[in-house]
Amino acid sequence: MVLNNLVMILLSLFSLSVTIAMAVPPPLALPGCDDKCGNVAVPYPFGIKDGCFRDPDFNISCSNSNSSSIKAYQKGGGGGGRNEVLEISLSKAQVIVDGGYSNNTRYCSRSTDEYIIGKYDLNQSSSFTWSSDSNLFTAIGCNIAAYIRYGDFMSACVTLCDSLPLNMTKGACYGIGCCQTTIPKGLKTLNITVGSIGNGSAGNWKFSACNFAFLTDQKLFSYELSNLSAQLYESSFPVVLDWAIGNQTCEEAVHDKKSYACGSNSYCFNSTNGPGYLCNCTDGFEGNPYIGCQDINECEIGDNLCDGRGKCNNMIGSYNCYCPKGYYGDGWKNGTGCTEDPKRIPLIKIIAGVGISFIFVFVCIYFGYCGIQRRRIIKRREKFFQQNGGLLLQQQIASRRGVTDNAGIFTMEELNKATNNFDESGILGQGGYGTVFKGTLSNGKVVAIKKSKIMDKSQIIQFINEVDILSQINHRNVVKLLGCCLEMEVPLLVYEFISNGTLFQHIHNENQAMSLSWGNRLRIAAETAGALGYLHSAHSLPILHRDVKSSNILLNDNYMAKVSDFGASRLAPLDQTQAMTLVQGTLGYLDPECFITGQLTDKSDVYSFGVVLAELLTGKKPILSEGSEECKSLAMHFVSSLKDDNLFQILNYQVLNEGNKEQLVAVAKLARRCLKLNGEYRPTMKEVAMELESLRTLYEHPWIQHNHEETESFLGEPSTRSAVNVTDQESLGDSFALALEIAR
Repeated sequence: MVLNNLVMILLSLFSLSVTIAMAVPPPLALPGCDDKCGNVAVPYPFGIKDGCFRDPDFNISCSNSNSSSIKAYQKGGGGGGRNEVLEISLSKAQVIVDGGYSNNTRYCSRSTDEYIIGKYDLNQSSSFTWSSDSNLFTAIGCNIAAYIRYGDFMSACVTLCDSLPLNMTKGACYGIGCCQTTIPKGLKTLNITVGSIGNGSAGNWKFSACNFAFLTDQKLFSYELSNLSAQLYESSFPVVLDWAIGNQTCEEAVHDKKSYACGSNSYCFNSTNGPGYLCNCTDGFEGNPYIGCQDINECEIGDNLCDGRGKCNNMIGSYNCYCPKGYYGDGWKNGTGCTEDPKRIPLIKIIAGVGISFIFVFVCIYFGYCGIQRRRIIKRREKFFQQNGGLLLQQQIASRRGVTDNAGIFTMEELNKATNNFDESGILGQGGYGTVFKGTLSNGKVVAIKKSKIMDKSQIIQFINEVDILSQINHRNVVKLLGCCLEMEVPLLVYEFISNGTLFQHIHNENQAMSLSWGNRLRIAAETAGALGYLHSAHSLPILHRDVKSSNILLNDNYMAKVSDFGASRLAPLDQTQAMTLVQGTLGYLDPECFITGQLTDKSDVYSFGVVLAELLTGKKPILSEGSEECKSLAMHFVSSLKDDNLFQILNYQVLNEGNKEQLVAVAKLARRCLKLNGEYRPTMKEVAMELESLRTLYEHPWIQHNHEETESFLGEPSTRSAVNVTDQESLGDSFALALEIAR
């Protein structure tokens, strides 16, 4: 008995020692050697002192160059100098070095030389090769050609500069002030030539007196405009060296037991960049393959394929699965797994019988409770239906039946079924007034269902009247209101579904903006203005939208505009007292006159539409992220730019490239009239629609002739000067200047 206890204790101690040993991370360096210099890990075959590195090529010098930091330097490898080591990678077989084995190759336009030659050189017998995958040959300067030669092969890149590229993207290196090209595999020497191109060129641009060419790590180098004027004489850039063991192939090295570099539980493979071979741990092992790899305990880290009921047993380089007592099978997920022993089934039957009895009682209680709750829900829905004016709407539907289209009344069961109980996956959008869900009715019709957040109970009768009126609107550019559901505290509105998203998304989403040609933008503007003009004047009772914005303009598959979201809409006020209670809108689109005075008119929609026009022209959002605090509003920025003759500087590049310049000026002036601070000086939506339709006709039928006086009369305001300063636009070409003369 005592002997058995002793054996159990010894086994427990052995198991504990194995677990502790496995918990210790595998070593990177040889025993007694430092594996770190400052912040740089130094794994074998690299080493810091004698006996810690494989051969002199992998010798790393660790020195405290000053009192604040400890740095690693490469002594071996044929670099010809002390190059600071930034990183050593075993898995990638790379070394990142700051210094690049050479100062920048430099050419200054003020010198008498026409070119200069530099060299990146490694010892031909060293274990290092320039990394072709990680490095790029880079040149910085103006109007230069930088060449790299390796044997009989040569490649080059060219930079061009005519003016200061203020819109240069940080990090971009595409030929304006900076260019890059790749290098081939297996190189240890690079000859670099830098020279000017053109008419003496480089010095003619004041921003770049000198030009530079160098090899650098493409991930660590980021080009900035300041590089052109910076003094890079003493600067250096990180480069990446691929390393390998010796000059033998893997097949040759395996037979050379004395010099073979791979440790236990590892294998070798040939280098892909130059001669030599590399080592890697075999499957099931981890660590430094040049020292020896250790077993991975798949059972502890959970990286195994054992069945949920199965047990995991770690083995050297692998593991296996088995079933515990009371179960049978192979224990693997992809095998038979673990199944309970049939001898245990009788006990399970007893437990199951008791469980079923409890479940039966619970089900009876549950269905009884559900019946009571269902009756409560029905009564609650009936109460809301009456409170929300359902009887009044039914009377209006009955009075108009057979005469004109009218709003339908939907039940909550219909809409719950259509939206899968308003599942979040069906949300089309969310705004200040509520959430819009996509749904499919029982007849297969796809609809958009708006679930509003608030409802003014004192306005129930007005709400019902407006639902009735909105449902009668039959305009090709207005989203059709199909009906409502009054069985909730806040009524639900059901609209036709428009499939292609919002105008806001197509303007401001980079992936969708290219789909909006200038022709599409002009047509969408004309269709939207026509719809708003119809709401203002063509209907029996004028309707003010009150929340005109690009996100409330939907587009179908043919990019036809559909004005939507009448959650803030109201019938036109009959007197100023009523108007004072109806001020609403979205920041950036809200009429400032309406905001200050509290008086709502049809000109408030005109102002908001003017902001949409500015969005279509510039591609900018209504609230600008850049600019001064006084000019965060797109409307203010747009009007100010027209006043300063800077229209073509703020236009969207696609609009500027595709649009007729005379036409762009006309649309911009129309937008400026819509954005007048005094509503009396704004045109009506009907006038805006007519002008846009005329401009659209001219765009689609350019052979239609018109003269200067007709254009000025059409724009509604004579101009004594050009919309932009012609002298500022000379670089755009003769056609652009001609368009400006026509527009003046």
